[in-house]
Amino acid sequence: MPTDITHTADAPAFRPSPHAKRGGLRAGQARFGILLLLPALVAFCLIVLSPFVQALALSLYKYTISTPEPIFVGFSNFTKLLSDPTVRGSFVTTAIYVFFTTFFSITLGLAWAIILNEPFRGRSALRGISLLPWIMPATVSAFIFGWIFNSRYGVLNAVALEMGLIEYPVAWLSTTSGAMMAVVMTKVWLSIPLFMSFFLAGLASMDREQIEAARVDGAGNYRVLKDHILPHLRPVLLVVIVLGMIGNLQQFDSIYALTGGGPVRATSVLSVEVYRRAFEQWDIGMAATIGVLWVATILPPAYFYLRQLMKGAE
Repeated sequence: MPTDITHTADAPAFRPSPHAKRGGLRAGQARFGILLLLPALVAFCLIVLSPFVQALALSLYKYTISTPEPIFVGFSNFTKLLSDPTVRGSFVTTAIYVFFTTFFSITLGLAWAIILNEPFRGRSALRGISLLPWIMPATVSAFIFGWIFNSRYGVLNAVALEMGLIEYPVAWLSTTSGAMMAVVMTKVWLSIPLFMSFFLAGLASMDREQIEAARVDGAGNYRVLKDHILPHLRPVLLVVIVLGMIGNLQQFDSIYALTGGGPVRATSVLSVEVYRRAFEQWDIGMAATIGVLWVATILPPAYFYLRQLMKGAE
């Protein structure tokens, strides 16, 4: 007798489990997220990844204005550059520039953020005015500091002469130390508003009663900064340091507009050296090789920054 396998009215209908529903929902959200990221990923590949791969390939070739076709030379460009004293000097100059610009930008940005975090009349307007250097083009800031450091009509010489600090005008941009001071001050001027914004965001989440209680207990400004403010801003401080290093390693426009890398390569950082090799000496292979080494210096702080972001997302 054949068995009746049809469902009766009393038989329970099939229902998908809640876990299956959640799994399908997550898969759909993942696909939607990938679609949202796809335009940015395509732009990254076209604008960043593709030129870097081309530069990496060109670094293995000798390609100058006298060689219409690239000649494969392997890693000889790297060995030649690492034995070149001018390139080694550019690495040292870059390290000096990055250290001083990062240190002073963070220190002054933190100090200004602490001041603007205090309640006083006109604080909001002053916060807005403080962002002006950040939105100003870097080349405009370079021209402003070029006028400040000018040997004939510069403000710096006028103030120093009035105060009796110098006896005669100094050609600041013609000396190695003066040129380095000028490019560092320009970058610090550009970076303070950005770092101030990071620190202000961190201070906004801090309980003011904690600081007031510390002051009631007799803590001075240094103790409040050391025991309360800096521990609270530690995650922000780590991110700002890494971002500052990455940004300063990439700086080109303000340095080239202000000093052109001079005098006598005193401010010739790696970015300026790449420009000189590519567009002044027309040595594309060497410029690509310096660019690859330049990226290698940016990778460690970038890796640390991404690692901090991943920790914060967990």
